[in-house]
Amino acid sequence: MVAAGLLVLSLFTLALGKPVAQSSERHVVRSQVDTLPRGFSYVGKAGTEKTLNLRIALVQNNPSGLESALYDVSDPKSANYGNHLSKAEVEAMVAPSAESVQKVKAWLGKNNITAQTISPAGDWLSIDVPVSKANALLKADFNEYTYDEANSTAIRTLAYSIPETLKDHLAFVYPTTQFIPPAKRHVPAFEIVSLPRSSKRSRSKRAAVPAACAKQITPECLQALYNIPTAPATAKANSLAVSGFGDEIANKGDLTEFLTALRKDATDGTFTAVSVDGGITDGAGTTEASLDIQYTVGLATNVPTTFVSVGAKNKDGDLSGFLDIINFLLAQDQPPLVLTTSFGFNELGFTQQPDLAVNLCNAYGQLGARGTSILFASGDGGVSGPQASNACNGQAFEPTFPSGCPFLTSVGSTQGINPEVAADFSSGGFSNIFARPAYQDDAVAGYLSKLGNTNAGLFQAKGRAFPDVSTQGVNFVVDIGGQGQGVSGTSASSPTFASIVALLNDELLNAGKSPLGFLNPLIYSSGASAFNDITKGSNPGCGTQGFPALEGWDPVTGFGTPDFNKLLTLVTGSAASGSAAGNSTNNAAGNGNAAAGNSTNNAAASTGNGAGRKHRHHVNKNN
Repeated sequence: MVAAGLLVLSLFTLALGKPVAQSSERHVVRSQVDTLPRGFSYVGKAGTEKTLNLRIALVQNNPSGLESALYDVSDPKSANYGNHLSKAEVEAMVAPSAESVQKVKAWLGKNNITAQTISPAGDWLSIDVPVSKANALLKADFNEYTYDEANSTAIRTLAYSIPETLKDHLAFVYPTTQFIPPAKRHVPAFEIVSLPRSSKRSRSKRAAVPAACAKQITPECLQALYNIPTAPATAKANSLAVSGFGDEIANKGDLTEFLTALRKDATDGTFTAVSVDGGITDGAGTTEASLDIQYTVGLATNVPTTFVSVGAKNKDGDLSGFLDIINFLLAQDQPPLVLTTSFGFNELGFTQQPDLAVNLCNAYGQLGARGTSILFASGDGGVSGPQASNACNGQAFEPTFPSGCPFLTSVGSTQGINPEVAADFSSGGFSNIFARPAYQDDAVAGYLSKLGNTNAGLFQAKGRAFPDVSTQGVNFVVDIGGQGQGVSGTSASSPTFASIVALLNDELLNAGKSPLGFLNPLIYSSGASAFNDITKGSNPGCGTQGFPALEGWDPVTGFGTPDFNKLLTLVTGSAASGSAAGNSTNNAAGNGNAAAGNSTNNAAASTGNGAGRKHRHHVNKNN
């Protein structure tokens, strides 16, 4: 089966619907769903007095300028590399025009509705209205639907319209026609284990990684594998944030016990919890949050770490929370320098109505332009989405979101020590919404050439490819309520890589330099050689063996796993002091050479668009 083509819209422009006649004011259909998406079932009419919280996205005034600025400050070849934008500069590019604000608010006011501005740039408004009024306002028909797998209920409409006079001012309304399954936690399995004790033996090279690391992963294993330093970070301006959803929370007592057992040299590590949308900030530790915090605090020694707990104040899954946490961070004068998230979606839920995915990706770009490195776990379903599923058997592969967004770094998983190989659950592939960015052209074209006809017709070869990098992701030891658990998933990999980025930032800040910010233009150009290439394994799914890991970049492990010393030399020109691996840059035997196939940001596009188009994101050609 041929994969769905990329939708014909630029990254920041939304398509308009068909006009329909109205007696008072002409309306246009802003969005329409022709068929109910897979997994959703109709329940019945929504209660007319039930209150809906609707988010209104206004058209941003200069998103293409923001995109250009993001690449300009993130490209190592640019004279502006590292000169990140200020909060005011970013907001000026995405703020709606005064005319847009006036017209939309006037329309709402005429209907006796008062809107609240919920984003720092003013491009998002929020209204609370009963179903009856939402139906009248949007010429809609809101009903109740269930997502069968989770037995969750959502109120949606199959179409809605807006006044024609607003078509250039109002981008879209959420939740309306967006049928998106709830976010998935990327933790596929765990087992009860004993908490090991850290070893006092020194390590001089990857080949001397403790044998126990072949069975379970601890901070000591990762320090030895990737040359991660144990010395405390010292830069006061450094910061690292972990996002959590759905009542996930880490427990400080569990963290202390974990550090006492596995980081005896750093037992005073801690974190701060903040709440968004009523998220919980204390309580018994849960698996996902415990994993994320114990392997950020436990690796990024002394880097100030914040757990951002996003509550479920609505019953529509976690998507409103994804919007709210980003607006919460964008509102800060100094957002965290690194943000890691271990939750994600099946991109299939966005393909019919991609406007929300595009808007979220733009928001990640806003943070990147301000100097934040955005990291997401790629998912745990191989080529079948965020979690293993048979629903796509015999059909096209199903990528994950947000990993398909070109403005963030997607992290896959590996396993094993000597050699280190791809974890078979590591989600990877090619987006059906976002086109391949130019910084990927050389690396991805090289992989596709070696892949040949394997999986032909099952993926969109011109889509944004992911993951970008990987780390270990199998059987991480965590402490939950005094009990050891072995947890596996890309949700172990993303906080691990985030810790490495935070420690690199520490060295940069202490040297008077800017933090790394958006990582991909660096990784795909001069940074590829600082990774250990993974050339064995694959990511099965959809009734296939998925993609094979090959020399160079691949859609299972990206460029491979990081070598902190090589990355540090790349970004600062000096080697680490106090590395757990004795400043060695030696790779493990059997792990292969450093990743080949470096890309350049101005490489000629394999799609034939030429070298001059540096920032493309949507194309309209099929595989």
